[in-house]
Amino acid sequence: MATFHFDLVSPEKLAFSGEVDQVDVPGIEGDFGVLANHAPVVAVIRPGILTVITGGNQQKIVVLGGIAEVSEKGLTVLADVATSVADLDAAMFAQTVSSMESALAGKQGSELDRAIERLDHYKNIQHQLTATAMH
Repeated sequence: MATFHFDLVSPEKLAFSGEVDQVDVPGIEGDFGVLANHAPVVAVIRPGILTVITGGNQQKIVVLGGIAEVSEKGLTVLADVATSVADLDAAMFAQTVSSMESALAGKQGSELDRAIERLDHYKNIQHQLTATAMH
C-alpha cells in the first residue's frame, strides 16, 4: 500500500509526524478516510477519535476539533487538542462530560444547541473509549 506524510499538530506539541497508510478523520460533515493521492480538501474536524493506520497497526487519538488539510504533500491536522487514547485520563474525561451536562441548565437558544451538539460529540468519544477498552 502506498504511504503518505501525516502531521498532527496541537498547540502543545507535534503529536504525530510520519509516513502512514491511512488516516480516518472525524469530520464535522462526516468522517472520512485519507489514503495516498487523496484529492486536495480542507475540512473542519469535530471532537472525535482520529485513527492512524500504519503497517496494519492502528493508533487512536482523541481530537477535540480543528482543521484537516489534504494536499499533494500529505495530510496535516491542526487540532485544538490531541491526546493518544493510551494517554487519556478516562476519569477526567468523564468528569468533563458530567460538567458539560450540568452546564446545560444555564444555556438557552443557539448557545444551548451548540452545547448539546458538543456534549453529544464528547459522549460519542466516551462511548468509543469504553467500547475500545472492552476489546
